[in-house]
Amino acid sequence: MTTSSAFEQPPGQARRVLCVGAAVMDTLFRVRSLPTGQGKILPYDMLQIAEGMASSAAFAVTRLGGHASLWSAVGNDATGERIIADLSNSGIDTSGVLRVKATRSAVSTILVDDQGERLIVPFYDAGLHETVKPVTQQDVSAFDAVLVDVRWPKLALRTLSAAREAGKSAILDGDVAGDGVIEMLAPAASHIVFSQPAAERLAGAAELVKVVGLLKRKFEQAFISVTAGENGSFWFDDRTGEIAHLAAPKVRVVDTLAAGDIFHGAFALAVAEGLPIEETMRFSSMAAALKCQVFGGRTGAPGRAEVCNRLQDWDAPVTRMGGR
Repeated sequence: MTTSSAFEQPPGQARRVLCVGAAVMDTLFRVRSLPTGQGKILPYDMLQIAEGMASSAAFAVTRLGGHASLWSAVGNDATGERIIADLSNSGIDTSGVLRVKATRSAVSTILVDDQGERLIVPFYDAGLHETVKPVTQQDVSAFDAVLVDVRWPKLALRTLSAAREAGKSAILDGDVAGDGVIEMLAPAASHIVFSQPAAERLAGAAELVKVVGLLKRKFEQAFISVTAGENGSFWFDDRTGEIAHLAAPKVRVVDTLAAGDIFHGAFALAVAEGLPIEETMRFSSMAAALKCQVFGGRTGAPGRAEVCNRLQDWDAPVTRMGGR
């Protein structure tokens, strides 16, 4: 069992993580159960907050003691200004967020039920991500790791490529995306953490041990992992050639929204700090699980001390299976 001290923030300057992708104004409604047909549903709680995959991951980085910068795009509208202000007030460097003229900022309506599951209706203006700036090694040289999501593919690809050229960790949040997006981005990544739906879709299989093996063969240059919610996480251990599984921490689930994003932010920071991969997976898993105990999307992201304290009492073994 790894002691909690192994997960404490390393001495010296906080590690810097660049997050690239989505910034959305979310309206969250808490309901007893998700709708099954037409009609009116009355929520008993609500919250409006700026988040999105890259934005929520950046927030996790800051909560866990890192320094997070965000490259994203918003419309040149009041919603965009609110998104930037909200994320800036959360400790994220938003100087790289682009204001795009004649477009609308991304918005989303989300229902969260009493089991913590959610229904998401997002809207992205088609023109929001048309502008793509060049990205050079110098642009990413100040960061210890970069993390990109799939919402701005052209900028994500340029950022991953520049990071690899600069010798930085280039991490892909492999979530469900449009046709060909992951296939375009994955070869440029040094680490890929897939969601279960995206992994199964890409591999054409459902048994996760098999899925991990198939994806490793497809993207041999990268560390490959799949997160599976309450079923834990799976990854290919490049040191042993085995597929490993870590069960998810047991928590009372209130809201799963942004849990995957918190996992990715914690993962990116742990990689930037040089944690061994098993400790990285434990750290990320615990951060994501603790988030699920709190309603409010990314606002439930835990701090470093809470994660370390809970890891001290969590001795779930890593199960290793046959290689690919």
